[in-house]
Amino acid sequence: MDLEARFADRPVFVTGADGFVGSHLTECLVEFGATVHVFVRATSSNALQNIRHLRDDITIHRGDLRDRHSVLTALSAMEPYDETIIFHLAAQAHVGESWDRPYETIDTNVTGTLNLLQGVVDLDLDIAKFDTAGTSEEYGNVDDQVSDKHDYRDDGRVLLNERSPVNPTSIYATSKLASDFLTMNYHDAYGLPGVTTRMFNNYGPRQNPRYITGTIITQALERDVVELGNLTPKRDMCYVGDGVRGHMHVALEGNPGEEYVYGYGENISMRDWTDLILEVGSEEGYWDDPEIVQSEDRYRPGDSDVEELLVGYEKLHEQTGWEPSVDWREGIRRTIDWYAENKPSWYGRVDWR
Repeated sequence: MDLEARFADRPVFVTGADGFVGSHLTECLVEFGATVHVFVRATSSNALQNIRHLRDDITIHRGDLRDRHSVLTALSAMEPYDETIIFHLAAQAHVGESWDRPYETIDTNVTGTLNLLQGVVDLDLDIAKFDTAGTSEEYGNVDDQVSDKHDYRDDGRVLLNERSPVNPTSIYATSKLASDFLTMNYHDAYGLPGVTTRMFNNYGPRQNPRYITGTIITQALERDVVELGNLTPKRDMCYVGDGVRGHMHVALEGNPGEEYVYGYGENISMRDWTDLILEVGSEEGYWDDPEIVQSEDRYRPGDSDVEELLVGYEKLHEQTGWEPSVDWREGIRRTIDWYAENKPSWYGRVDWR
């Protein structure tokens, strides 16, 4: 599919546009010639972190997803347009912080989604698609009571897809599952063309350094010790550019009322992911041989850690042709390069100093 031709002059509305995935999506939409409106959280400085370079090419709406009035005001700018695509990526998206900030997580992720959906209905906007970004964390660990409902690879690994049971094990995951269900509720009740997308673990340039990939890289760049939490869980790591293409394909070709999951299609333990990052960084001359130290302070509470995530993205591939194009070593190299070249963007946000 020619994504560029399909998005040229297309009206789009992006929440979370100044965040990690949202900024990459916004950048791509601008490059493709879409008519881009973005909703970003109002702050005292009104400074943009990741899309400052795009400000002359987009229409910026400032507010708070939790504030229905600011959401309605922003959405009303889309009234003159036909066939608008809404990409809803804004969220409190850190699993660990969802335990530290549970009320903000629920308010932002659940009430925020509700405000958007109800706003579309109240304004009677002409929407082609409403893409709510979910998370692979919604699957959690396999519940023995429904283990027979899962698909498995020949080696016994659980393969997660659109048919797999969900079992959220964190406040963040539960909030995102609620957001997914709200999107489907509004599809069923009002015919709103909602789809939900569960991307498996994204990584890449601009990601918050408190996530696993960023915290490994930033520590390795700055000191001889890399302090981490539990390294046994396995994750399906998908480069952000591939994740953005997935969103765009679903927005154009996904069936309203349906869910789409996608990722790299292979998983890796966080121990091996750490080793791979340090190996690539060493080959690129960024560091020598940092020591890996595990700290119990960095473990998730109780039994809330998800043991293993692995995606089967056949549905999206069969319907749209989407598949990942950036392998782990290349994605890691690009990510290290960004952190090394943009220290002022992340140094004040790390949690290891």
